[in-house]
Formats: sequence, C-alpha cells, structure tokens
Amino acid sequence: MADVLFYHLTESTLEDALPGLLERSVARGWRVAVQTGTEERRDALDTHLWTFRDDSFLAHATDREPHPAEQPILLTTGEDNANQARIRFLVDGALPPALDGYERAVFMFDGHDAAQVEAARGHWKAMKAAGHAVTYWQQGPDRRWERKA
Repeated sequence: MADVLFYHLTESTLEDALPGLLERSVARGWRVAVQTGTEERRDALDTHLWTFRDDSFLAHATDREPHPAEQPILLTTGEDNANQARIRFLVDGALPPALDGYERAVFMFDGHDAAQVEAARGHWKAMKAAGHAVTYWQQGPDRRWERKA
C-alpha cells in the first residue's frame, strides 16, 4: 500500500509549493509523475518548472514528448506510469489511478477552491477505505507544512 499525503494549500499557490516538493522527491532518488486535470495545466506547469527560480530548474518533460521513460519528472494528464515513478502528485482535480507500485501519492489542493476541497475529502475517504496510510498536511502562516491528521 502507498503512503497517501494530502497537501492543503492555504498560503501559497501550487506553482509556489510544487517545485520544492519535486526537488525533495528527486533528491531521494525517486522518479516523479505529476498528473494534472487538463492539458492546459500540464503545459503551464511545464513552462513554470523551467523558470521557477533563476539559479535552478527541474529536469522534466511532458507525456506528449518522446522518451517519457527516461524522465526524472514526467508531467501527464494520463493514468499510466510511463517513467516508473515512485511518487505521484495529483493536482487540479486529477483523478487518481490505481496506486499499485507507488511508494507515495500526494494530492495537492487549493484551500480557496471549494470544489477542490470537496474532491479532496472524497479522495481521502476512498484512499482510507482502500487501506492506504493517509496523512493530512496544511500550510501554516509561514508556508511550512504542518501535519494535522
């Protein structure tokens, strides 16, 4: 069973929070899949990850480019695991695939979007019922993640 984490964005945007989490995942030696709800969001994150910081970038590709299996971070709208990721981030309402083969899944949702909050509640119940170890993290005023459940 995968560890499933729910990250409730209250103080920053996905674009602010996601790169640091991706950096930590890659530093652990994990391949990463980031599943978005739409192609437009996937493409916007693709652009953002090349330019999010002046002194760094995250090597990645999208699922529309050749050689997805070779990518340390793969941005996708699909449910497959083309790069054999160990961790999968689900953002902007992406529907989770089966989590077999993943060590960790991370649902990131905007606390200012009622539909995303409600969807996260549904995913929490489903993941818990499926036997996954679930934890809930919320941003504090300093933008650090605080474990709440």
